[in-house]
Amino acid sequence: QVQLVESGGGLVQAGGSLRLSCAASGRTFSSYAMGWFRQAPGKGREFVSVINWSGSNTVYADSVKGRFTISRDNGKNTVYLQMNSLNAEDTAHYYCATARSGWAVTALHEYDYWGQGTQVTVSS
Repeated sequence: QVQLVESGGGLVQAGGSLRLSCAASGRTFSSYAMGWFRQAPGKGREFVSVINWSGSNTVYADSVKGRFTISRDNGKNTVYLQMNSLNAEDTAHYYCATARSGWAVTALHEYDYWGQGTQVTVSS
């Protein structure tokens, strides 16, 4: 059974930083791409970033490009999202998900397992 557990969320002032982690189990972690998504109140879940199986390819949403960095440690079955220069528009519940393949895909339907998420709140 695949399990994804996110951590690292919290309350931060605008301009600050947070690092999210997602620990995975129940699947050969290094074979699959890992993504981060977020959902703000009253809005749909949106793509934030993805990293392919080896870590050699990453994709970012335009809204976070240059501020967020995704990385993975296949030895620890963990994916990270370093978030810098946070602003109020980044306030959301953040989810990690495992893709159906090793490729860096961005569509929600390309992901089959999701964590419970972690809340990020940015105060202005």
